[in-house]
Amino acid sequence: MRYADGGGLTPTGRRRRESVRMQAAELFEQQIKPSEVAGRLRVSVKSAYQWHQLWREGGVQALASRGPSGSRCRLSPRSLEKLAAYLEQGPAAHGWVEDQVWTASRVATLIGRKFHITYSVSGATRLMHRLGFSPRVPARRVAERDEQAVAVWKEAA
Repeated sequence: MRYADGGGLTPTGRRRRESVRMQAAELFEQQIKPSEVAGRLRVSVKSAYQWHQLWREGGVQALASRGPSGSRCRLSPRSLEKLAAYLEQGPAAHGWVEDQVWTASRVATLIGRKFHITYSVSGATRLMHRLGFSPRVPARRVAERDEQAVAVWKEAA
């Protein structure tokens, strides 16, 4: 499972889960109680009862996998390739010359400029991770920083 990656089940994991639900449907057709189905398939009793209700209302099709959960990516595979290329070029190539740091906010802005699609900062972060990039947080200067004292300290060191 890829829960740590923010994903959910892999396609193989989804197929395995669906297989267990289909086995449960076969047992339900044989009039076996959900609590016994849970024991035979080594799943929770709660899951077995939920599956049983779905099966009664919609048959075997109700237990079929509905694919990956979550919202779909709003960028096409081709657009994702272009975005990865843009990120490889670096921030300076796209107007951020003060530092060479891709922040999630900058990537969200870049997506808006290049693809005319609005992404939230958290959505841009997830997209960056998906493409193998990690957003950086730019260094912030302390408001009370005394530049003259820092210069004296650097000379002394």
